Parts: sequence; C-alpha cells; structure tokens
Amino acid sequence: MRKDIEIPEVKDVFVAVVQEQHPEYKTDDWNAYIINNKDVDLETVLIVTNGYSEKKITPIMRHTIKLLPARSYAKIEFMQNDVLELNNEFKVTFFEGNQMLDKTYLFRKNTINTKALQTVPLMQLKGVLVK
Repeated sequence: MRKDIEIPEVKDVFVAVVQEQHPEYKTDDWNAYIINNKDVDLETVLIVTNGYSEKKITPIMRHTIKLLPARSYAKIEFMQNDVLELNNEFKVTFFEGNQMLDKTYLFRKNTINTKALQTVPLMQLKGVLVK
C-alpha cells in the first residue's frame, strides 16, 4: 500500500551557488557546491543538473562524488552567467548508511545574484543557498 511507504526527509544537505574570484583570470565566477552538514558521511552522491525556461533548456549534466565526508562540501560545477537567467535544478541522490535518499533543489530564474548573497554553512563564504 502506498500509505505504508515511508519516504525519509533529507535534512542538513544543501546546494549553494557561491561567487568566487578565479585565481588565474581574476573574474568573479559562480560555482555550485553540495554541502553535507550532517555528522555522517554520504556515499555515492549522484547529482543531475539542468537549466530550463519556457524557451530554453540546457543539456543535462551528471556528476558523481564517491564519498562526501561529514561536515564537508564539494564543488559540483561552474555556472556560466547565461544559465543564471534560467531555473536551475539539482537532483541529488545519495546513500546514508544503507538507506538511499534523494531531493531536488531548485534555484528559480534570476535568484542567483549578488543581492541574494548570505553566509553559507561550513564554507564561510557568501552565496545563494537552497535547503
């Protein structure tokens, strides 16, 4: 029965888009990160990303992180300025112990900007965060 299926809620795992200065080119780049704010490691983290609007769609990108230690973060991808005008979706699936969890994080179009910056947990950098 469907009512008997228990779907666990993902807590303390976030996706953030952070503006950082590129060390070589001295440009302000936007980079997406996954943050594990849990006290346990995440294993086999699969991330599927894409951007879309009514008129445009980006290719689907797939990323794998074998192990994301507790209280850590990892870079997912560089985000070009053109895709910030789109809805950007990050579908994250991972194992916590023997249990598989998944969650979709959505940055709505034009929400990734310098006016929306806040301090990102663990990173101590300014970025746009989706919980």
